[in-house]
Amino acid sequence: MVEETKTMRGLDAIRLAIDEEMERDKSVFLIGEDIGKFGGCFFVTEGLLEKFGPERIRDTPISENAILGCAVGAAMAGMRPIAEIMFADFLPVCMEMIVNQAAKARYMYGGQISVPVTIRVPFGTGIMGAAQHSQSFESWFMHVPGLKVVLPSDARDFKGLLKTAIRDNDPVIFFENKRAYYLTSEVPLDKEFTIPFGQARIFTEGDDVTIVATGAMVSESIRAATKLDAENIHCEIIDPRTLVPLDKSTILNSVEKTGRLLIVDEGCKTCSVSAEIAAFVAEEGFQYLKKNIIRLNTPDVPIPFADKLEKAIIPNAKSVQENVKKLL
Repeated sequence: MVEETKTMRGLDAIRLAIDEEMERDKSVFLIGEDIGKFGGCFFVTEGLLEKFGPERIRDTPISENAILGCAVGAAMAGMRPIAEIMFADFLPVCMEMIVNQAAKARYMYGGQISVPVTIRVPFGTGIMGAAQHSQSFESWFMHVPGLKVVLPSDARDFKGLLKTAIRDNDPVIFFENKRAYYLTSEVPLDKEFTIPFGQARIFTEGDDVTIVATGAMVSESIRAATKLDAENIHCEIIDPRTLVPLDKSTILNSVEKTGRLLIVDEGCKTCSVSAEIAAFVAEEGFQYLKKNIIRLNTPDVPIPFADKLEKAIIPNAKSVQENVKKLL
């Protein structure tokens, strides 16, 4: 049977996933700033208020603590809230609710309660958002036991992984790359289409270099690989899709094949996603490596406002190409 699909942007795939899950399960509701009449900061939730009404599309004051406090409490009481924090940069405001409440409740109550809350957060660069609206904090939450951390890179994965997150009985931080909002891909229209957590996706196969990339860095890596193919350099591009749980076996199997690893991560380099991936490969797959691992990250500086300066520090297809050649 041929899978029915439709070409759509990432933000449209997210809206479709929310729509389908709210139709399927009356305990699902959306809560956040400007998500109702305005349709969200990036218009991801546009049209949902008209369909589901203000009881299930809950506009809030500008208070991230209140949003997460309500969402976590509702999840403990049996609801399945989707909480939108307008930018990942605002997550530090509500860390108490995420780190000390949502992540630890199941453990501290001896498994008697669950916290099925999905926290949606746009992150990353590409909109000239400057230092307080452009950061990548996903590595912070990999450090917190009890949280699942999801980071899709295209519209298909936005839909499939978000539906899995909403149905999950544990708290999920769902990172949405701003640039990926506007990338298009074929999205299954099956209302039961989901993608399991902990399964990486191989975008291109190759035997020269393994590239592990996340978010917008996946599309940059694909662009680089296309150009490198013309030079007879074949890269295997892997998107982990979920950082917790992390699909270590797919990455290790690829490194065993290629012997070379480049990790491309939009976050600052110190204590980053790339650092954790490099560490486990060094611990569990050192014998496979022919060359030192290379990590390609944003430098440890605040994100500048000026477009040219922002572009100068963010990894891109050209810098991916250059680093692949270093490995060879």
